Amino acid sequence: MNLTTENILLVGSILLFISLFAGKTSYKFGIPVLILFLAVGMLAGSEGIGGIYFDNPKTAQFIGIIALNFILFSGGFDTDWKIVKPILWQGISLSTLGVLITAVSVGVFVWAVTDFTIYEGLLLGSIVSSTDSAAVFSILRSRSIALKGNLRPTLELESGSNDPMAYVLTIVLTGFVVNQDASLLSTVPFLLKQLLIGGTLGYVFGRLGKWIINTIKLDFEGLYIVLIIAIMFFSFSATDFVGGNGFLAVYLCALYLGNQELIHKKKFIKSFDSFAWLMQIILFLTLGLLVFPSQIIPVIGIGLIISVFLIVIARPVGVFFSLLFFKGQKRGKLFIAWVGLRGAVPIVFATYPLLAGAEKAHMIFNIVFFISLTSVLIQGSTLSVVAKWLKLTIPESDKQRTQTDIELSDSIKQVLTEIVIPSGCSSVGKQIVQLGLPKTILISIIQRDSKFITPSGSTELEAEDKLFVLAEDKDELSNVFTCLGVK
Repeated sequence: MNLTTENILLVGSILLFISLFAGKTSYKFGIPVLILFLAVGMLAGSEGIGGIYFDNPKTAQFIGIIALNFILFSGGFDTDWKIVKPILWQGISLSTLGVLITAVSVGVFVWAVTDFTIYEGLLLGSIVSSTDSAAVFSILRSRSIALKGNLRPTLELESGSNDPMAYVLTIVLTGFVVNQDASLLSTVPFLLKQLLIGGTLGYVFGRLGKWIINTIKLDFEGLYIVLIIAIMFFSFSATDFVGGNGFLAVYLCALYLGNQELIHKKKFIKSFDSFAWLMQIILFLTLGLLVFPSQIIPVIGIGLIISVFLIVIARPVGVFFSLLFFKGQKRGKLFIAWVGLRGAVPIVFATYPLLAGAEKAHMIFNIVFFISLTSVLIQGSTLSVVAKWLKLTIPESDKQRTQTDIELSDSIKQVLTEIVIPSGCSSVGKQIVQLGLPKTILISIIQRDSKFITPSGSTELEAEDKLFVLAEDKDELSNVFTCLGVK
């Protein structure tokens, strides 16, 4: 079957249904859901029972870039800066030095055991050098693995921020493979330019995005989701246009926005969680359709050898060297090394040498696909087992108590107060999000004349409004009066 304009939505919706039902039963067999999405795509492909012919790396790459924007933005938006801040430098070291060491280790190994040139080996190593944010986010969060210390934020920060380094290395090595006369000296300026521009613009677009979201007044709440998607895509494309790393910009923009007071923030979080899952399904289905299983079989042997080397040697070496000067238990570093999941991102990156016309591009693509498959299957299905074996999980009783304590501290309010906004007050005409109220404060309802209004961040206060305010204590309540300008 060939995909056409008329049947693509029908086929796509059927594949989505199949993927969802397959994912629903995946935990009964301990199989990561992402593997089933790939399997559904492969079964629907030209060599599967679906017979859908799809052999367009350029389209797959385009879909991959769109999907990665949503996945990285969702991961960054849902990351708490207070939790990430203590392990910021560990995460940066893992996502830069760790990626570089892993890429070089795998590249030299591939060069030594195959007929690949050193540049081709390093290209393959670069493609599989980063952990996959989609795989890490989905497996850690969907399985609710409770880890001791700062392991979880370290893993999520690394997986969300290491794709830019792998992307830059992939682009550079693709150029070396295609043009053997290229100079290694050009790599450093290109790398610095990508990371510096990407990091700077990510922060700038985050601040600009906050101002736009909280200032612009849209007639319909649903349009705010469209607005933040526009900010996300603009952050990526504008950064890429000026020579920066768009993936890094998207992640940092989302990280900044996710830790600010925004109108409709809760809706953003829920919406992007759904978007991220949809994009993961579409991405894995697309990559499953793109691969030809008959071409994977010849590379299983060498693919398995490289995969074992990556999991057992290259990834641990990269982790231990990049964390050499940071405190931490050996068991924790071993677990970080094990969570070196390769998923859809390396497969998307493997399309770059395909489109560039590299000599061994198809072989590299098939090897990368096999490595990603084995990584998610082996490492993804054993994360909880390895965490328990290394004694890094929180006991179930402590986990439940911790969750209960957090919920109570965020939700219980002890003081209910009515506050009337007088005429001429500084808060009149301002939106609630602009008042700088403490995060623990909740304005439950506003009485305006004879009407009762359920407030949101965009609600503007008017003179003589009566606010019913819930606060944890009298000190917090005094801060409310200050923010409202009420004496």
